[in-house]
Amino acid sequence: MYMRIRNICGFLGVILPWLALFSAGIADHPSEEWWWSISATYYQSPALVGVLVPASIVLLLYIGYDWRDNLVTSLSGVFGLGIVLFPCNVSWIDPNTLVGFFQVPAHISNYMHSACAAIFFMLIAYNSAFLFTQSGGNMTDRKVIRNRIYKICGFGMIFFEAVFGLLIILKAPGYFTMIVEIILLHLFGFSWLVKGEAFPFLNDKEELEDQVGKLKSID
Repeated sequence: MYMRIRNICGFLGVILPWLALFSAGIADHPSEEWWWSISATYYQSPALVGVLVPASIVLLLYIGYDWRDNLVTSLSGVFGLGIVLFPCNVSWIDPNTLVGFFQVPAHISNYMHSACAAIFFMLIAYNSAFLFTQSGGNMTDRKVIRNRIYKICGFGMIFFEAVFGLLIILKAPGYFTMIVEIILLHLFGFSWLVKGEAFPFLNDKEELEDQVGKLKSID
C-alpha cells in the first residue's frame, strides 16, 4: 500500500508539467505568456488543480516511519493545496481581480502562491535528502545507490529553487520559470518513484535474489 502511494505521488509529479502544457496548449491563449509557468495554466486548464490536489491529499494521508516523516509530508500536502487555493498573478488579468478559493486580489494571492510553492519544494527536498536516506540497519549496495539518488534529487531541488530566486532578481525571461518548474517536479517525482520501488533494478529484493542465484550456481 505504501509503495503504491509513493508511486502515485511520483507519477503525478512527473506528468503534471506535461499534462498542464498539453491541456492549456489546446485552449484559447489569452497571451503569449500562457506557457511561462505551470501556475499560469491554472487560468486555462484544470490540469494543475486536477493533479496537484490529489497529490497533496496523498501527502496528507501518507504515513511515514516516524513523526518527522509524517510532519514533513503532511505540511507538504498543506502547502501543495495552498498552491492551488492561491493562484498566481498573470499579465492578462487585472492585479485587483479576485481569484482563487478565497477570492482575494490576484496580486495578494500571488504572494501566497509563491510562498506556498517555495515551502512545498523545500519540504519535499528535505524529505528526499534527509528522510528517504535513513536506514534501520546495514545498508545494501542498492540502498547506497538509492541514497545517492535521493540526495541528488533533494539537493538538486534546493539548487534549482536558488536558481529560480536568482532568475527573479535578474529579471530573466519569464519562460525560464517553466523550465525550472519542470526540473523541480521531475526531481520530486523520480525520488518518490525510487522510494516506491518502481524500478526493480534498484530494489533490495532483486539484489537478494541475485545473490541467492549466484550461490545456487556455485553449488
